[in-house]
Amino acid sequence: MAKFTDEELLLRKIERKIRKAMIDFSLIEDGDKLLVGLSGGKDSLALIDLLGRRKKIHKPSFQVVAAHISMTNIGYVSDLEYLRNHCLKNDIEFIHFETSFDMATDNRKSPCFLCSWTRRKTLFEIAKKYNCNKIVLGHHQDDILQTLLMNMTFQGAFGTMPPKLKMDKFDMTIIRPLCLVPESDLIELSLIKGYIKQKKACPYETSSSRPEMKNVIKMLEQMNEHARFNLWSSMTNIQSGYLPNLNH
Repeated sequence: MAKFTDEELLLRKIERKIRKAMIDFSLIEDGDKLLVGLSGGKDSLALIDLLGRRKKIHKPSFQVVAAHISMTNIGYVSDLEYLRNHCLKNDIEFIHFETSFDMATDNRKSPCFLCSWTRRKTLFEIAKKYNCNKIVLGHHQDDILQTLLMNMTFQGAFGTMPPKLKMDKFDMTIIRPLCLVPESDLIELSLIKGYIKQKKACPYETSSSRPEMKNVIKMLEQMNEHARFNLWSSMTNIQSGYLPNLNH
């Protein structure tokens, strides 16, 4: 009986979650051309490796290209050669694009929002140029659960980043194949693979509440080891009869 390495066992574990997400949410279909948003962090680097492996499987048949977007008004040092080679070894085309955002355009929005929106808009433009029908983002399960709690806490809304989002305005679909993968699996994979983190000096990085929400999830898991899975299940188990009804 063949003995698999720790790396192969971990990859197979993650791939089972990706396959389940693909089936449950109809993420990748035959004939798709995907554009991966390659930030250079562990999640997007893992996504390149995982999609590179996945596209070697006959069905569904799909193509992949990757785009790294540099913001010229934020302190960035991207190892473009490393990112390009990472894509090359997975037989994925690499695209580099530079852009920036202007804080003066809307002083009601945070720099993080403007930066994120500028990146997203640029991804749409690149996707159209390269005839891609779906944009792939590297958000994992922890990202989605943190966003759920942040929206409930700070926006008073029950919503998060969905595994699949059809953007009618841009005639584009956003998918998140890592939606069922916990961050711990990706951290382990990054250590095994030896991913090189891109250098970044964002002056607004500390303004996010995400680190605090990460600690909240850890605390909930200490209270109940199934908390993560229950939080996820809660998004599809809406008991409307036990919620406030403003019509009465």
